[in-house]
Amino acid sequence: MTHVVVVGGGITGLVAARQAALAGAGVTVLEPDTVGGKLRTTPFAGAVLDESADAFLARVPEGVALCRELGLEGDLVSPAARRAYVWVDGALRLLPEAQVLGVPTDLDELAASGIVSEAGVDAARRDLTRPLVAPGADVPIGPFLRDRLGDEVTDRLVAPLVGGINAGDVEVLSLAATVPQLDAAARSGASSLIEACAAQRAAVPDRAAPVFYAPHRGMGALVVALVDDLARRGVEVRAQRASAIEPAGSAWAVLAGEPGRAAERLGADAVIVTSDATTAARLVADVARPAADVLAAIPYASVAMVSIAVPRAGVERELDGSGFLVPPSDPRTITACSWTSSKWAHLGGDGTVWLRASAGRHGDERALALDDDALVAAVLADLAETMALHGTPEEVRLTRWPRSLPQYLVGHLDRMAAVDAALPPTLAVTGAAHRGLGIPACIRQATTAATQVLAALTPGS
Repeated sequence: MTHVVVVGGGITGLVAARQAALAGAGVTVLEPDTVGGKLRTTPFAGAVLDESADAFLARVPEGVALCRELGLEGDLVSPAARRAYVWVDGALRLLPEAQVLGVPTDLDELAASGIVSEAGVDAARRDLTRPLVAPGADVPIGPFLRDRLGDEVTDRLVAPLVGGINAGDVEVLSLAATVPQLDAAARSGASSLIEACAAQRAAVPDRAAPVFYAPHRGMGALVVALVDDLARRGVEVRAQRASAIEPAGSAWAVLAGEPGRAAERLGADAVIVTSDATTAARLVADVARPAADVLAAIPYASVAMVSIAVPRAGVERELDGSGFLVPPSDPRTITACSWTSSKWAHLGGDGTVWLRASAGRHGDERALALDDDALVAAVLADLAETMALHGTPEEVRLTRWPRSLPQYLVGHLDRMAAVDAALPPTLAVTGAAHRGLGIPACIRQATTAATQVLAALTPGS
């Protein structure tokens, strides 16, 4: 039987293992830390709350399809609250509904929102009368959008939305890799960027359909279902760390073990590395140095998530949305806050408000340098000012995620293509650092990697 070793037991590694097992391979997964990686759901204040991602995109197929295959489709729920706010000029202002990743498609709605000034609306309006010239190559998001829409739309809409998803700086993030939807709009041949984004919105068959889904019991339920599925298929998940990958004739040897113990040598016909880019670079350095050099240079952002439970009477503001974003130009510690008990209907109703506040972004890790008590205090102070949280929390949980979000700098997709080209056909490196951070993107990349390495083992492929 063909044997595949998967290094890393996050969502990408688990899906890659499943895909290989479905194809008939024997599979071993090596994960020294927590299976599920950054998908983690744990008890908190009488509920179960995610400690990182709490949903996946519903309008791309991979997440929904996987949940269907795992028997979770009937357990999926979507947010009860669809609208959100942004903190601008000392107030929470409703994000325009007519927008694509911050690019407004209804300038009257934008003007009424109060998020940008009259001059800011006029700057965006000029996009409608300027020919849209497609970028000749990959470009940074910020400068491209400033030129088309002005500083205010970029700083107050795009930066908190796109930068919030990636904990990154739109001034350096790649348009093509980070926001392919906007890159496609820029290259659509439309007469303006606003027109191109409006056409994208119009192409959605049912705008009332859910945008996000999550298992009722949190994203950890997806991990549990995947692990159970792998066990039924005979996949072995080991709590071991891969220390090296070496050629072994026409196959591979993966050295795996635990600290203080001799490494075990695992034979493999193919290897799929789904670890973070830094770890992947170390593992493939002796096999494909050019790929390792590219991987080692990918920067990461560190973030923290503060979960808070507080009596409803302790929040003066009506929580009439899913939460709010904070632009990078604002000096506050928090970058966003999810009103979890309003966002998810099954979590509300018992007199307790659950909140999840985020801190930290690439290039600004001042919040992460604070000790736990100081960071929590700073977050609570920000929430008191922005959303009138004055009650004493019943429970607080701080989760730090060091070097957790890879940053796709300009030229990222070309560099990833170079990584793929430098690797032998039965050795794949993939995951969130490559072609998409979201859960559906990781599922897609995992499936592709497993399919490709197994195809390379088929005679005549």
